[in-house]
Amino acid sequence: MNSTELKMVAQGSVVLIPAHNEESQIGAALDALANQTAPPDYIVVICDNCTDNTADVARAHGADVFITQGNTNKKAGALNQVLRLLLPRLEADDTVLVQDADSILDAQFHEQAAKHLEKGYGGVGGVFRGGTGGGFVGHLQRNEYARYARDLARLKGRCLVITGTAAMFRVSTLREVAAARLDGRLPKGDGNGGVYDISVLTEDNELTFALKHLGFTVIAPAVCTLETEVMQSWRELWRQRLRWKRGAVENCFQYGFTKVTRTYWARQLLTFFGLVVTAAYLTTLTIAFSTGNVNIKLFWMLLTLLFVVERVVTVRYRGWKRMALAATMYELLFDFFLQACHAKAYFGAFFRTAKSW
Repeated sequence: MNSTELKMVAQGSVVLIPAHNEESQIGAALDALANQTAPPDYIVVICDNCTDNTADVARAHGADVFITQGNTNKKAGALNQVLRLLLPRLEADDTVLVQDADSILDAQFHEQAAKHLEKGYGGVGGVFRGGTGGGFVGHLQRNEYARYARDLARLKGRCLVITGTAAMFRVSTLREVAAARLDGRLPKGDGNGGVYDISVLTEDNELTFALKHLGFTVIAPAVCTLETEVMQSWRELWRQRLRWKRGAVENCFQYGFTKVTRTYWARQLLTFFGLVVTAAYLTTLTIAFSTGNVNIKLFWMLLTLLFVVERVVTVRYRGWKRMALAATMYELLFDFFLQACHAKAYFGAFFRTAKSW
């Protein structure tokens, strides 16, 4: 199907699902949308350079299908192609939900997200939990996502980023983003008024920056929940987190130091400080055990105890068994893995090494 075959949507709620070879998962995502307490009016699966049966599966589940034309800019480019066609056809108060093909929305998501947009938010994201599989590395990600959900609950949904797993916007908001890219209030994006910036690694993070610089607020309320895929191997996880982290750092450089970005800069500095502390911690342990002098300083003992308490308390959403397991400090492996990923991301961003998806 090409662009001219999209339905002429006059009003309502639209869902866009960019997909690249997602035939095994797109059906579940579409079934979840059909089972919403307030189902969307129109669903478009954006088949981007697919070589499998994603389009056929999507049509069988009742979705419209858009096949990108010559897109080399991955998810951001695919979304821009469709939004450029759809936004002029929609009413200003209509909604657009953008979700990943591996996101399974819980039944109330669409209805609750729309209600929060009515409260004046510029974008409404989701609180996600990890899907099944992945063995040990999958288990670690599910713990991580449980901690993320806990943090969002404590902050009453105030989030730093409305993630690409699922996010809803008003048409008027997306139009303003596109206009601001053309008149210079925001980075130019694709240079043609596209909503998404095709030059960045993390288009959802950049869009959050864009919305906040235009005066909008964003939220990920506890009632907007979903399940998302976990990376199935350490290699896949490394590539994902390296892209996320480097993209976040480069977005900070892209926007500079502003009232909006100062919080993000502070988090980057805190992460960098964590790298220094981790390096000192591991160096101390290595010297102690290699010299036989294992008289660890009180500071490092207290730091270790603090880490254990934090690991136990913050995973309580997954039950007491996971809390007890967390006390063994087995997740140190995951933390060191992420620290190494952060270090490489900082190196790549500062020295502008070649980017990789």
